[in-house]
Amino acid sequence: SELLARFACGISTVLQTTLGSRLPLVQIPSFEYLVPAMVLSSHLSLGASTDRNGTVVASVCPAPHCAIAGSRTISLREVSGAVLVSGLVQLVLGVSGVCGWAAQRCGPMVLAPSLSIIGLSAYKEAAFFCSTNWGVALLLMLLAVAFSQHLGSCRLPFCAWPQARGSSAEPSVPTLRTFSVLLPFSGVCIVCAILSHLHVPWESVDQAQLSWANSTFHAPWLRIPYAGELGWPLLTARALAVGIAMAIGCSMNSVGCYVLCGRLLRAPRLPSHACNRGLCMEGLGSLLAGLLGTPGGTAASIANACATGLTQAGSRISVQASALACVVLGMSPRLAGLLTHIPLAVHGGVLCITYAVAVGTGISYFQYADIDSGRNIFIVGFTMFMALLVPRWLGAAPAHLATGWVPLDLLFLSLLMVPVFLTGFLSFFMENTVSG
Repeated sequence: SELLARFACGISTVLQTTLGSRLPLVQIPSFEYLVPAMVLSSHLSLGASTDRNGTVVASVCPAPHCAIAGSRTISLREVSGAVLVSGLVQLVLGVSGVCGWAAQRCGPMVLAPSLSIIGLSAYKEAAFFCSTNWGVALLLMLLAVAFSQHLGSCRLPFCAWPQARGSSAEPSVPTLRTFSVLLPFSGVCIVCAILSHLHVPWESVDQAQLSWANSTFHAPWLRIPYAGELGWPLLTARALAVGIAMAIGCSMNSVGCYVLCGRLLRAPRLPSHACNRGLCMEGLGSLLAGLLGTPGGTAASIANACATGLTQAGSRISVQASALACVVLGMSPRLAGLLTHIPLAVHGGVLCITYAVAVGTGISYFQYADIDSGRNIFIVGFTMFMALLVPRWLGAAPAHLATGWVPLDLLFLSLLMVPVFLTGFLSFFMENTVSG
């Protein structure tokens, strides 16, 4: 499924950069797809039990039928059905113009908390990845900060790029800032490879075993993906509900990513028709991902947008080259197996650097609002606090949300466990209803 997802993301990235928003954004399966997919999968593996007070609570199903052969395949097919539904809903939102209409009515009091929460929502994953080896993660962060901030204006005389055809080349360019993400990433990976070759223990045994277990030394060099390879998507009422939640959450995340990318590149705000086109292309990418049987659709990458802000290298050609690489890796299990050897601590360090930029960009929007106003202070504080509180509570006690109809429960649970939805909805509602 990872190969199929990578292939779908490559195709979606090409569509996005040529026919969609035309921003230099890579398409990936975002966290807004992961949370509803986990909600649906966990519901399929959970049964209901009743305590002494008669309250229905969720518990692990102990019956033999809960672990029958093929149950995992059915669960994956139902999640793929939800991804297919999300693609259709995103197409409707883009064609109808709802996305562009809402984006044009999002002021700084909506963008500031929403972008800040988008950045803060990844702290758990970043902490988990970094915990495998904090030394490796801190080394990457230190190098990235040094190259992008302390040495950002440092120009190397032997690096000169021509500005245009027929014009003379610049004396030098800020090479360290341009490669402030790639150089630390490559350097730390090389250091980890050397340590592993010298049998120096630097990673926990469990994570090392996981990396080698995921390797594909005996996988074929070429495998063409096709629709229905892992089974056709299964459309049920639960998949429909979760798919709608996926579409809403990912659409809000993508609109925020469009604003974030334009802000970091100092470009004019994206017009409504470009937002609509971008969402349509994401919908087509999610449709392709669902037909291929992947458990996640495609959405604009926040990490990629933030890395663009760090490097100030917003080139559609480079993004299209990465899309081509994704397509090739999606068709070659042997080459894609090399990606499994990237240490988790490296991923954690990259998340810490990139998502911190999203938090800072959100905070920068406060300069366009009267932050001394009691109304604005309350809206920002309330929306961000609830966006962190509600997912925490529902994650610990999902059975407390029970309407009596399972698809409706899954819809509410999938939406309320996505922080960006809570922040965007509450801030948009309060900004347009609270006088002041």
